[in-house]
Amino acid sequence: MKKLLNLSLLLVILLGSTSLTAQTDTKFGHINTNELLRMMPGREHAQAELEQYARELEETFTAMQAEFQTKYQDYLEKQENFSQLVRQSRERELQSLNERIMEFQESAQQDLMEQEERLLNPIIQEARNAIQKVGREHGFTYIFDTSGGSMVFWENGEDIMPLVRAELGL
Repeated sequence: MKKLLNLSLLLVILLGSTSLTAQTDTKFGHINTNELLRMMPGREHAQAELEQYARELEETFTAMQAEFQTKYQDYLEKQENFSQLVRQSRERELQSLNERIMEFQESAQQDLMEQEERLLNPIIQEARNAIQKVGREHGFTYIFDTSGGSMVFWENGEDIMPLVRAELGL
């Protein structure tokens, strides 16, 4: 029993010293990826293209809403003069138009997200690749992204922004 206790104690000491040794080799870095992405070539063009696309979708949506409002206003003004059949027909038309507007809005949101992904993912991937390459070449164990605001303190960490900028030629 005493041997088992001594063996356990020795094992805890060895594991503890191993983890202390591993901690001394740990190298931390940090970078603000939002700042990096603002510097990336092609980001401004992608952002402008995305904004133009969003404006086109918004114009179409606004035109559809205006058409609905016009037809609805016309219906309200003339509904007393409509026969039951015409009234039902106009109501179905308004309902159908409203459904198309809602479908367009959903599709436009999805399409805009896909467009954003298509335009910005290559830029994001290029930045990610550069960060990973710098991390490997300079022996970093961890690189933290400070753009999220979740890191409130770091000591003995290295800002790798200059290294990544050099890697990207910025």
